[in-house]
Amino acid sequence: MAPQASLSEVQKLVDEIASLRDQLSAKEAVISKLEFEIDRLRKIIFGKKSERFISTDPNVRQLDIFGEPLSDREKAELEKAAQQEQELITRTITVNKPRTPRKDISLEGLRVEETIIDPEGINDQEYVCIGSEETSRLALKPAEFYIKKTIRRKYVLKNQSDRINGENESSTVLIAPLPPAPLHKCMADTSLLTEIIIQKYLYHIPFHRQIARFANLGVHISSSTVGDWFSQSCELLKPLYDHLRRRVLACDYIQVDESTLPVVDNEKKRAVKGYVWAVRSPDTGELFFHYDRGSRSEKTAMVLLHNFKGAIQTDGYQVYQNMEQLDGKLMLGCWAHARRKFDESLKENKKLATEALLQIQSLYAIEREADEQKLSLEERKKLRCEKAYPILVTFEKWLYENYKSLLPQSRTAKAIAYTYSLFPQLSRYHLDGRYKIDNNNIENAIRPLALGRKNYLFCGNGDAAIRAAIVYSLLGSCKAAGVNPAEWMEDVLSKIYFYSNGKGNLEELLPAEWAKSQENKQL
Repeated sequence: MAPQASLSEVQKLVDEIASLRDQLSAKEAVISKLEFEIDRLRKIIFGKKSERFISTDPNVRQLDIFGEPLSDREKAELEKAAQQEQELITRTITVNKPRTPRKDISLEGLRVEETIIDPEGINDQEYVCIGSEETSRLALKPAEFYIKKTIRRKYVLKNQSDRINGENESSTVLIAPLPPAPLHKCMADTSLLTEIIIQKYLYHIPFHRQIARFANLGVHISSSTVGDWFSQSCELLKPLYDHLRRRVLACDYIQVDESTLPVVDNEKKRAVKGYVWAVRSPDTGELFFHYDRGSRSEKTAMVLLHNFKGAIQTDGYQVYQNMEQLDGKLMLGCWAHARRKFDESLKENKKLATEALLQIQSLYAIEREADEQKLSLEERKKLRCEKAYPILVTFEKWLYENYKSLLPQSRTAKAIAYTYSLFPQLSRYHLDGRYKIDNNNIENAIRPLALGRKNYLFCGNGDAAIRAAIVYSLLGSCKAAGVNPAEWMEDVLSKIYFYSNGKGNLEELLPAEWAKSQENKQL
């Protein structure tokens, strides 16, 4: 019996060791994942935002405070640079050198306010002026509230002036009609309405901060009043927003992305994550934002894009991939997202990640070559077919062969799987010189939404989110058209009541068309 007991104990120990090994492997996987997340967060906070691949020259090193310790040579160079910086600061403080006017500040078109200063004791009988010295400084006048009063004078024929009374005054007295105001019985001028909208959605200043600023300028306005003014202004702009949507979706090439927008849920009594969809025309730069109860579902995407015919460029979100088989839709991928996946797997498998990044960089190098040579769309297409397409063919085979040697759950394997699964969409940009290699332009267009989110934190309800989508759409199209959004907004608010009553074509007020009309006025 003794030998059997020994074997049982040995087997028990073997099982315990195997169990401990499994636990150790699981913990190592968790540690690896956490280390990756920490490195990624450090890179986001402290590192460069650009995802271009690191220099191929091994002698060029970037100082990384979370990486390897500095060599003696690097320490010496760092100390030398710090000493030079300190000397520069000391010279800046102690030496007062005459400065020439800065060439990086544009002063054209500014009003000039002159102040003439004469020495004391000067009189015209004893002295004569032989010249002057001019010193110019850039000045700023703070915002100012004032009353814009409209006085309409009444007129009557001289021979009827003695017979004016309450019965026939309406038929004999002449008075000019009151100029139309954007909001009925609203005390706010278009300039103030414009300021409120622009400050929040262009400069990301919430209403409560604006109200505090107004109070410092001597005018106290309640938050409910400001909210009413804003919501009524958005109602006026809504038909213009609808025209913009139709205009963008009438193109045959669009870029689509979505971004989060927290919205207060009154039932849950807290802010919940909602989504806003962005649709952009790369040809014109016009874009619009779409909010549908904060949903990011496939149904929302289908409702938004079901009538669209043409090329749709997106990231790898599965909802977009389900459109691949739909008639009339050509799906294009984004190489920036694929590159990001390999960039994040560099520390796990440097060899394969580097090989992938170098091939992606070659594709981007061809795009830079086309930009530098200012090629036409047809010439760009030809260059892509000659240089980029062979790289795409080789890269697809590389993805297929190297995936076999990796663990499916590794970051490098996931990067390869992501890129390979989307390769048909990623490789189609060579079909047309208009198609972009990535979706970066629409991500840049969404950035104001992210900046605003950090300042005003959330929208009060779904209606507020829809109004935000309206304003962001119009201001984003202003940027694309190169027009001053404040000038455009004030002019449009002063005219839109007239246009909304069927007395004009609303599309003429869209930023792109408005810019053309302004140019024609100057000619």
